Amino acid sequence: MGFFVTTLIFVAIGVIASLCARICCNRGPSANLLHLTLIITATVCCWLMWAIVYIAQMKPLIVPILSEE
Repeated sequence: MGFFVTTLIFVAIGVIASLCARICCNRGPSANLLHLTLIITATVCCWLMWAIVYIAQMKPLIVPILSEE
């Protein structure tokens, strides 16, 4: 899977989680805003962690040294 496809998957999961929180935990405007903020923050943090790991594997800093034996 490419970078763009997985990013779309994270966006879809974030939207689904936001809708579920909106439907299941409807306790007033301030609580809804808090739930939405927490879900968006968690989604962005998970995507950012995945993106850093994905990009770090493209050009690793540590290169194996081949021994000539």
